[in-house]
Formats: sequence, structure tokens, C-alpha cells
Amino acid sequence: MGVLDGIKVLELARVPPAEMPGMMLADMGAEVLKIDTPAEEDADSQRRAAFSYVNRNKRSIALNMKAPEGQALFRKLAAGVDVIIEGFRPGVTKRLGADYETLRQDNPRLVYCSLSGFGQNGPYRDYPAHDMNYLSLAGVLNLIGEPDRKPVIPLNLVADYAGASMHGALGIMFALFARE
Repeated sequence: MGVLDGIKVLELARVPPAEMPGMMLADMGAEVLKIDTPAEEDADSQRRAAFSYVNRNKRSIALNMKAPEGQALFRKLAAGVDVIIEGFRPGVTKRLGADYETLRQDNPRLVYCSLSGFGQNGPYRDYPAHDMNYLSLAGVLNLIGEPDRKPVIPLNLVADYAGASMHGALGIMFALFARE
């Protein structure tokens, strides 16, 4: 038994900062269905280990979101879930027919979590978004390492996980609570 038993989640994510909220929700009992790309292969053992970690307790389905059939199936799935988590660049879900405005037509109670590096609007919305970008812009990267040496890229993804992932999972839970 988990606090989120009965909650259904669809996850459209390909990077850990957007996959971790789904992992956290699954750990608390939510039924999470990850949408994978067909014939996705990854020979990198480190990526496989990270994949296993962030995708524990989830089920997955391969779906070609660029094909009309895949989009139609996704929309059908989305009509019956409580939450959608997506981690694409701004505008991608709109092109795929998987944006909030489209999906809420069939599911007005939908909680939609969109995790992009610099938000959906604003001057940085299209910038590359990685942990070291956030740390650099915040001035934190300069504080890591030895004085009078180049900054050291941290081994943990503190901005990705402590920022995006934790806030995403908490925001989803607050939205579910407020929805009731």
C-alpha cells in the first residue's frame, strides 16, 4: 500500500531529471507507464544502470509519438490518467499533440507536469539545459573545486535532481491534493 495507490501516471521523459518525479511517484504507489521510443537501444552500461534506477517500479510501452497512430494511442491513454509528466524542450509536446491544452479536452482533471530547463516562456526557453548550465548561471559552479583553478563539474546532478525532480514530484502531489 502506498499513499498514491490508484493514481495513474503517463511519463514522456528521456532524461533523469524528468524521469525521477515518475520514479518518486511510483515508489509511493502510483501506477506509472513510461512511453519509450520504439527499438530504443543503449549500449552504454552507465546509462543502463541509470535507466534501471530512474525507471524502477514503472511499466513501459514503446510508442512512436511522431506517427499519427502513436499520437492517437497516446491521447487515448492520456484520457484515463491522473498525471502526465513530460521533459521535452518547449514546443515539442504541442507538435506531438501531447500538450496540456490538447489533452485536457478529453481529461479536464489532468495534472500536467512540464519540466524543461528554463521554463516554457522567457528569454532562455530554448537554451540547452543541463545541470552544469544551471550551476554556471547561478554562480555556483565557480564555488566548486580548488581556489585559483578551473571549476570542477560535480559528480552528482544537484540542480537536476534537487531542483527539477524534487519540485516536479512535490508539485504533482500538491496538484493532486488540490484537485480533490
